[in-house]
Amino acid sequence: MALTFYTNPMSRGRIARWMLEEIGQPYETVLLDYADTMKGADYLAINPMGKVPAIVHDGRTVTECAAICAYLAETFPDAGLAPTADERADYYRWMFFAAGPVEAGVIDRSLGVEIPADKQMMVGYGSFDQMVDTLEKAVSAHEYIAGDRFTAADVYVGSHVGWGVNFGTLPKRDAFDAYLGRIMGRPAAVRAAEIDDALMPKQEPATAD
Repeated sequence: MALTFYTNPMSRGRIARWMLEEIGQPYETVLLDYADTMKGADYLAINPMGKVPAIVHDGRTVTECAAICAYLAETFPDAGLAPTADERADYYRWMFFAAGPVEAGVIDRSLGVEIPADKQMMVGYGSFDQMVDTLEKAVSAHEYIAGDRFTAADVYVGSHVGWGVNFGTLPKRDAFDAYLGRIMGRPAAVRAAEIDDALMPKQEPATAD
């Protein structure tokens, strides 16, 4: 089965890369740049949004990181990353909480958007602090986000928590550090980070005038 991965190492594609490494299936990587190929006609035919990541699996396209994680978990069940019946509610609840309220809240805060108290009912995350408190409770409820076992939801939620803590878009909390300590040392996570780090643009060495 043909599996092609479109990405840039400085993008949310790092989430999809981790998921691809977790399922252990061969895939082809197509690197795109922001200034040219990501907005080129060939890629726009795959994702009209002109954003990465995207995967094409046997001629079918999947975009959006949460969808890619869920799709790969279900399509390759031998990896054991799809939810059991007991895990399903928390799995979908928290994966899409991260895709909706967490991402929206973090982006708004990063852009300096403050939601007035009387308008919080209009946004999915309510207030930034409410979102963070809810996320903290989610990662503290069980060993992993859906229960006592690592699933694809941990790839997605864990990526958001990791970026937020590392880049300061989420506050430092012991619960976040503990959760990251349980998931980020996985061989697939380490391998995916090494692959993408090696693909990062090389910095030219500084020279004296």
